[in-house]
Amino acid sequence: MIPSTVEDLKDALGAHDYLADDDLTVAIHLALQLGRPLFLEGEAGVGKTEVAKVLASLAGDRLIRLQCYEGLDVGQALYEWDYARQMMEIRLLEARGEGSSASARDIMSRDFLIARPLLQAIEATKNKHRPVLLIDELDRADEEFEAFLLELLSDFQISIPEIGTISAETPPIVVLTSNRTREIHDALKRRCIYHWIDYPTREREAAIVLRKVDGIEPDLADALAAAMNRLREQNLFKPPGVAETLDWAESLKLLGAGQLTSDVINRTLGVVLKYKDDIDQVRDAGVEALVG
Repeated sequence: MIPSTVEDLKDALGAHDYLADDDLTVAIHLALQLGRPLFLEGEAGVGKTEVAKVLASLAGDRLIRLQCYEGLDVGQALYEWDYARQMMEIRLLEARGEGSSASARDIMSRDFLIARPLLQAIEATKNKHRPVLLIDELDRADEEFEAFLLELLSDFQISIPEIGTISAETPPIVVLTSNRTREIHDALKRRCIYHWIDYPTREREAAIVLRKVDGIEPDLADALAAAMNRLREQNLFKPPGVAETLDWAESLKLLGAGQLTSDVINRTLGVVLKYKDDIDQVRDAGVEALVG
């Protein structure tokens, strides 16, 4: 069950290994209590998607995820007709000699719809359920889809011409994320509680590593957090996020490296940096600058 106070919510998030700062906790609390979508922006890997996963755990309900991408259309996000099943039904009607009396209603009912994430979220609200609908990386989708989403989030109902209107009994918990590769329209943002998730401080990042990676030593967690902060100051094409910090910690644990040395960094730099130019830049600057 989702706590009803900011303090209890912060404790509950921490109990699920999500160390949120006060501003993020307040934003989540307001979105939940006001029934508004939560819009999270920030660089990749700072923990935006993880918020939705934790909220689903707290709510004890489903996480329904819509991964956005260029070219995503309403049919792929909302529903599609199951054409193969419709054709099979037509053949069965003909085999039973009922083809002449059949009508479009025989193959255009809810039974022949394939529910995609948005329709799944609406239908999952029956019997007082509040699933978490995660609309991930909205900035990758086209503006036309964004306009459709604006309408859907206003009333949480859809009209299917052959069937009628399907409405949510209670609004689902909605989390939208964006890596800000393009600006999201103001009209959509106005309907949401907005929060920018920045990279964590060194202290918070070290605490996250200690919470998430079993058996890692505090000194190594602090050294990793310090190195990541220095990497993010180097104007890289793709600065590493917290997800890469955790991958790095797990990798060092697997290799049995108890300290972060220049040699260890050189051998494992590909865990945190994913572009050759970034790796070359860091090595040219000297990996020893990351140790301290």
